[in-house]
Amino acid sequence: MATRATLDAAGVAAVMAVYRDVLHRHQQAINRLNVYPVPDGDTGTNMALTLDAVVAEVESLGDSPEMAAVCAAVAHGSLMGARGNSGVILSQLLRGVAERLGRCPCADASALAEALVIASDLARQAVVRPVEGTILTVARAAGEGATAALEADPTLVAVVDGARSAAADALARTPTMLDALARAGVVDAGGTGYVLFLDALASVVDGRPMPEPPALDSIGAAHPVLVAGAGAPAAERGHHGDVGTGVDGLRYEVMYLLHAPDDTIPDFKEVWAGIGDSIVVVGGGGLWNCHIHTDDIGAAVEAALDAGRPQDIRVTDLLEQVEEERWVREGAGVTIDEPTGPAPATGVVAVVSGEGIGRIFRSLGVHHMVRGGQSMNPSTAEILDAIEATGSDQVVILPNNKNIRPVAEQAAALAHRRVRVVPTGSTVEGFAALLDYDPGSGLDENVASMEASAARVLPAEVTQAVRAAETDAGPVSEGDWIGVTRGNVVSVADSPAAAAFALLDRLLTDEHELVTLIEGEGATPADTRRITAWLHDEHPDVATEVHRGGQPLYPYLFGIE
Repeated sequence: MATRATLDAAGVAAVMAVYRDVLHRHQQAINRLNVYPVPDGDTGTNMALTLDAVVAEVESLGDSPEMAAVCAAVAHGSLMGARGNSGVILSQLLRGVAERLGRCPCADASALAEALVIASDLARQAVVRPVEGTILTVARAAGEGATAALEADPTLVAVVDGARSAAADALARTPTMLDALARAGVVDAGGTGYVLFLDALASVVDGRPMPEPPALDSIGAAHPVLVAGAGAPAAERGHHGDVGTGVDGLRYEVMYLLHAPDDTIPDFKEVWAGIGDSIVVVGGGGLWNCHIHTDDIGAAVEAALDAGRPQDIRVTDLLEQVEEERWVREGAGVTIDEPTGPAPATGVVAVVSGEGIGRIFRSLGVHHMVRGGQSMNPSTAEILDAIEATGSDQVVILPNNKNIRPVAEQAAALAHRRVRVVPTGSTVEGFAALLDYDPGSGLDENVASMEASAARVLPAEVTQAVRAAETDAGPVSEGDWIGVTRGNVVSVADSPAAAAFALLDRLLTDEHELVTLIEGEGATPADTRRITAWLHDEHPDVATEVHRGGQPLYPYLFGIE
């Protein structure tokens, strides 16, 4: 392949397709590089999903689109498809590149260098409190490297090389800028993903091979190579999560699209600055993609209502994430075994995370269900469809996850019937609420009794750590089994059963009478017998119920009453 002197519309489209493909190949490696020990899917997945949206929008243009149309599709697709903090910042970087390249039919070396500088500037403007040692640092270095290379050799390939080399060097220095990175011995994952964008540019401009991802079992070794190729320095491995994830100590990630006049955004940002951190607001022309870490979900959403109209609200519990890509693969909005027969006076819609859990909810009287769970947030529309499908004039929603409650509340407000949300934060709280559900009673009576019943349950779970971390229960190594309650790690052990023993020992008191155990993927008959035997021996006055739930990544869920 001959080296390109300029980038035309087809070249820009090719860069986006190559970038999408390499992000998908590297996403699991990048996802493994967080300091939180619970299983999750964040930076790599978020960036890859953002590029999926970009490429889909570009491909929708058909054959031989003009440069301006391709660049507009890149900007709009990244804005609409951005996932997570890293995806939102990446969307702003791509918007900056597209804004400059879209001004002419073919972009030369000077235009590309200028585009990378504009991209860095726009990304920084979008972040309310920019932090060095993140993707912002790497993007600035790319722009500076491109500008310096242009002065020495005004060719497209030289500008790409200069940008990529400077970005990789900056990425390697990120642990010197953030203590959290230094403690974990990693570099920034978002920055790593941006270096892959420069690799994609080098591939299209000069035909260079794209870097292969490292073996997953090599991640965590001393100085493993995460990004290589394109003839530039390799970077060390990557990140504690999205920019600010967990470092700011805030519990929830809130994201939504906001339809609002541009002149309302400064006041909107000022409100958000008072309730959270890791704030990124990107967009323009009346449409904005908004991201914040906060402990106050309600205030984060209410700020949008003051400015305009929020859409596609997504809330993630940063301490209880599960693999988002699994949700994307299986589909969050699939309803399960819809019932037949006359609708009850008060119907119930529940969010469920496994087939077995769905069967249990069905046996307890739930009429319609929507798939969802931690980091598997169903949309407002999906919950609204389930509400309308009940046929009941009055409906109770059981979100069964704190993340999903704001979306459930929004669906309730939009429904064409009376709907209330019982704020269940876990599956076991949902089970407990249904014990006091009466389909023949009115909505208010059901909500009062179901809320009281759910409040009597203490939820807990066992999962496996996917990375090392410091927790309240002590140091956690990758592969350890951990017991968690309300987002806090309270036990660490070398087996699910041992983690459960220590977890239950911390939580059970003389006042408790019942432990409900729900088996998920990874539970074994032997471990279940060990746990129930331990309960019988250590707490003989506590009854035990065992159910098969089939939920992913959490072999055991517990409800203590």
